[in-house]
Amino acid sequence: MSDPYMGSREVADQKPHVVCIPAPGQSHIKAMLKLAKLLHHSGFHITFVNTEFNHNRYLQALGQNSLNDLPPGFQFKTIGLPPSSEQNTISRVDSVKRQMYVPFCELIRELNDQSVVNSNASPLVTHIVSDGFTSFTIKAGDELGIPVVLFFTISASVLMANEQLPALVEKLTLPPTRDDEITNGLLDTVIDWIPGMKDMRLRDLPSFCWTASTRDHILFNFSMEATATAHKASAIIIHTFYALEHDILDALSSMFPRVFSIGPLELLLNRMPEDPLKLVKYSPWKEESECLQWLDTKAPNSVVYVNFGSVTVMSQQKLVEFGFGLANSKKPFLWIIRADLVEGKSAILPQDFVIETQDRGLIASWCPQEEVLNHPSIGGFLTHSGWNSTIESLSSGVPMICWPFFGDQTTNCRYCCKEWGVGMEIDKDVKRDEVEKLVRELMGGEKGKQMKKNGKEWKRLAEVATRSPNGSSIKDMDDLVRHLLSL
Repeated sequence: MSDPYMGSREVADQKPHVVCIPAPGQSHIKAMLKLAKLLHHSGFHITFVNTEFNHNRYLQALGQNSLNDLPPGFQFKTIGLPPSSEQNTISRVDSVKRQMYVPFCELIRELNDQSVVNSNASPLVTHIVSDGFTSFTIKAGDELGIPVVLFFTISASVLMANEQLPALVEKLTLPPTRDDEITNGLLDTVIDWIPGMKDMRLRDLPSFCWTASTRDHILFNFSMEATATAHKASAIIIHTFYALEHDILDALSSMFPRVFSIGPLELLLNRMPEDPLKLVKYSPWKEESECLQWLDTKAPNSVVYVNFGSVTVMSQQKLVEFGFGLANSKKPFLWIIRADLVEGKSAILPQDFVIETQDRGLIASWCPQEEVLNHPSIGGFLTHSGWNSTIESLSSGVPMICWPFFGDQTTNCRYCCKEWGVGMEIDKDVKRDEVEKLVRELMGGEKGKQMKKNGKEWKRLAEVATRSPNGSSIKDMDDLVRHLLSL
């Protein structure tokens, strides 16, 4: 069905107008905003769509007037959703499935209404670039007569795993419905038939494939539906680079109409001679830049950076075990502890820990992560293995200790530890002795030195992909621009 606006004004002479809409989560917003900046730099008018809840969080962190002086051709718009729908992962999934379609279509029509009646308004919307998990935009694009490209802010390996979810249901009757099914050797089941993925066990796939919780069953079905819908997009973008996941990218390219691997996004942004959107930050939390000054006082490669991302939660007991493991390692550390890191209560560390680490540890509530990872004093990263954190660490050459929490993080961890040689996994049931042992190995052991060497090589390859004239990500970014203009 074609939208009536598309024929009401001559489009050929108008600047192409891309509406970018991320899934309403911190990591998804961050990656989409980087891609939107790149598209703006390539000549597209950009409308970036946040929920009102997330937009207000950004204004609170950056200042109420922080988005008033945007460069021409870039604007923010919002979709109103109940704040309660964005407080946890499952409610966000429900809001994406049930509540975003109608207000998104209304917003597109409003933008086009304004374009028709006001010559100073933004051009008619010509393209939608949507998060792969907000795939309701495929239906919206059909209704409005606007082509849709989906952007997956996950690794190619996780997208491939999601593509195989129907086969997992058929072959293994997944996901399990009872916990006792999981303890009966299920997690060690060898999965040797996924294209491009070798030596995989079930436990190496995203956690929602092999856990019995209601939450994970919802995520399993949501991921399966989103990936099935992705085949209807004109193309998909994956935040990765070819050298990192070439076997899987080759396999995915035979499954989808067009596949563009574009990453690491930050390195592509660094190529721009100037960034008119530099003041538009990515975090809805206020970043404590003082930690960079603290890092300036530390020796090169001496500090362990600890950050479990924006969603991970843990028990008070595990927080304490991590704390004393870091303390007993005797290594300097920068530890990001969100206000909601401990499930159901405030994060409180014992006084003994505070006294022991006061001269070599710094705790902050949030930080500019990429600046931290690229600081010369950082020698290792204790992470939850979210994809943004993983690819940022790879592009900074920083080795990792991986403590995956849920979702795609288990697969990211497996690739870091087994394929890319830059990670060591820590047991889910955290014990201080293991934390101490792994931190010491990370920062000075033989394995740690090899991981550091491997990290430097991945950093080099990421830079080749994003800086060399024939770099794979540069070529795919150019091809993406041509693809959008051809639609």
